[in-house]
Amino acid sequence: MLHRARRPQFFYTTAPLPCPYLPGRTERKIVTELAGSEAEALHDRLSRAGFRRSHNIAYSPVCPGCRACIPIRIVVREFEPDRTQRRIARANAGVLAQETPARATAEQFALFQRYQTARHGDGDMAAMGFYDYRAMVEDTPITTGVVEFRADDGRLLGACLTDWLSDGLSAVYSFFEPDEPKRSLGTFAILWLVQRARELGLPYVYLGYWVPESQKMGYKARFRPSETLAGGAWRRLDDPAEPDAAGGVEKVSITG
Repeated sequence: MLHRARRPQFFYTTAPLPCPYLPGRTERKIVTELAGSEAEALHDRLSRAGFRRSHNIAYSPVCPGCRACIPIRIVVREFEPDRTQRRIARANAGVLAQETPARATAEQFALFQRYQTARHGDGDMAAMGFYDYRAMVEDTPITTGVVEFRADDGRLLGACLTDWLSDGLSAVYSFFEPDEPKRSLGTFAILWLVQRARELGLPYVYLGYWVPESQKMGYKARFRPSETLAGGAWRRLDDPAEPDAAGGVEKVSITG
């Protein structure tokens, strides 16, 4: 019986660029293409190894002399919202969430533009046109959707581009109405993802990179219990155990 040889997977290192999180630092990434019939399985393995997805590329930071970006995921089964998170859930009790296909709409893009202008006006994404936004949403080789959050009058309040993994949901990018800060819609979106993962029997919600030195990224550590990846192993945040210690530590590999 003949077996088709597996297509080799190539990894590349990007040129240095200014760090988007910490001023004065330089960013480099290792990247690989997600394509073909094995894209979904590869993306699963890479996500467990701390990679993130953008379009049809998976990437991970490999910045010389810097380990500021820490992969983080919420442990769904044990998660309990704190007092502030319960207040946010109550404040958004009337918000309706709908899972939609990975299709860009003019309504989404208008909200995306308002959000970028208000929150990240000096960033590269603020200059994105509709076709750039559509590529961000639709250029995906894996199971992806957009969770839309709407007020009871139908108005779009927020959206979260989400990947469906075999072991969880991955929040790729979220944006929301900047004129309603009291709703804390970014936190509400994560709370919804946790509840949805629980309903689906998925153990984790992946939040990307937590950067302790960046105030903008600090919110990711407020969802407990959570796990961070270091030394090739996931362990509980604030757990003093060494990454290679036995018990409660998940070793990861990107090989099949």
